[in-house]
Amino acid sequence: MTTALEARNLRKQYPDTLAVDGVSFDVEEGICFGLLGPNGAGKTTTVEIIEGVTPATSGQVFYYGEPAGARFREEAGIQFQNTALQDYLSVVETLQMFQSLYERKADLPQIIEDCSLGELLDRDNRKLSGGQRQRLLLAVALVNNPKLVFLDEPTTGLDPQARRNFWSLVDRIRGNGTTVILTTHYMDEAEILCDEIAIMDAGKIITRGSPSELLQAQYKNVIIELPLADVTGDLSSVDPKISETRQVVEVATDDVNAMLQTLANNTSGLNRVKIRQPNLEDLFLDLTGHSLRA
Repeated sequence: MTTALEARNLRKQYPDTLAVDGVSFDVEEGICFGLLGPNGAGKTTTVEIIEGVTPATSGQVFYYGEPAGARFREEAGIQFQNTALQDYLSVVETLQMFQSLYERKADLPQIIEDCSLGELLDRDNRKLSGGQRQRLLLAVALVNNPKLVFLDEPTTGLDPQARRNFWSLVDRIRGNGTTVILTTHYMDEAEILCDEIAIMDAGKIITRGSPSELLQAQYKNVIIELPLADVTGDLSSVDPKISETRQVVEVATDDVNAMLQTLANNTSGLNRVKIRQPNLEDLFLDLTGHSLRA
């Protein structure tokens, strides 16, 4: 397959912090690539270097095999986490203004349809809901018909329904052949949208692959979860993980029946037990030791 983007040995040194420490990866054309990490891991700085917002101390970024330059700037779209929109402009005026900045132009009516903005075209930017604003910002990132689009935590602050609607929009964009680079704090979002992910910690990429590949390589078991309040005995022999914030105990096992018997002997009952497959959040915690929002 064709490589759309390559980051090669990126490094960013601040006076008292090495924020990015030799990060390298490539992204195939047409996929959704997720860059994940706890706050302070260096993922935002890495993305800003690739976008051209922050200069690297060293390293290079390549776009379709060439050093990222004028072609990259013309063909890339960016949805920043926080973008100021001009007051007193309507949605359609905003789209027209941003599109005028590019020689490369998308079919604006199609973008409006794809981003479900048809009923909002005459609405003032100041009167948009959170979900409507995010759809407009996505549309702004698409006005130049980008071959590559960056989405920086695009669903932060949205309610569950608005998040799912946004996921559908991203799927539609990817279905049209656009390469998507996604940063997100939501593991379910990454697991649903991303073909491939890279997890960063302390300025380095610590693992990379498809969500299913990473989970299969890390786990050969299931997780039994029960409320902390139901524990009456000593579970130290089964290496439990205790979440004080969620008030639950999690135990990984490849022998469910035997583990349930052990738990039955040390709890007030198994009525509230849940059995589930490990997910990306489990992987993230095991690899970094951090909650994603730490």
